Amino acid sequence: MSSQNFENVTTAAESVTWSPRSPAERVLMALKMHGAMSAAALGSRLGTTGEAARQQLARLAEEGLVIATSEARGVGRPTQSWSLTPAAQSRFPDTHAALTVQLLAIVRNSLGEDALDTLISIREAETRAAYEADLAHRTSLRDKVAALADLRSAEGYMADWREEPDGSLVLIENHCPICAAATACQGFCRAELDVFRSVLGPTAEVMRNEHIVAGGRRCSYAIREIEP
Repeated sequence: MSSQNFENVTTAAESVTWSPRSPAERVLMALKMHGAMSAAALGSRLGTTGEAARQQLARLAEEGLVIATSEARGVGRPTQSWSLTPAAQSRFPDTHAALTVQLLAIVRNSLGEDALDTLISIREAETRAAYEADLAHRTSLRDKVAALADLRSAEGYMADWREEPDGSLVLIENHCPICAAATACQGFCRAELDVFRSVLGPTAEVMRNEHIVAGGRRCSYAIREIEP
């Protein structure tokens, strides 16, 4: 497949908030959204060949943006699995990161922790109100989680969701556009979880299973229906 054809291949999920234009950017986006995978699996997902994907991965590895690890899968040669390096994270949007961290430090140092808590609480309240308005007409938990994923994607979280065989739901955020702020002040992460629990309602149990700030590849939340 030619580079031009490679560039034309994308998925709806991969076009959210960050629009990759080159073959290399599409590879980075796929690994960001779906985690580590082989060159063959990557090529299949992008609609090209494993060899074409492998060429892009080799170039990205030279730039320090991806890394390969070997995985033994039964008899035969180990399979190479490719994933993003920490350096690759800078290719994805972190909205005004340096300025945000600086402002948080100013608030904390000049006005104190109480002022910082007030700022986070106001943001939490405004976010909750906006989400509640959008989810107001949703009746099932499944519909609410789907709508929440759409809202989060629009904000840059590259969000998705799925239903498990047992009927529980998983909300996934493949990126955190406020990661620098959340790292500097983890009150943002607490507020985020509180908002999810509030807007999904008293019959939903929401547990965070993966956390980017804690070193995870993504943030994910297990959600299930409970008795009120």
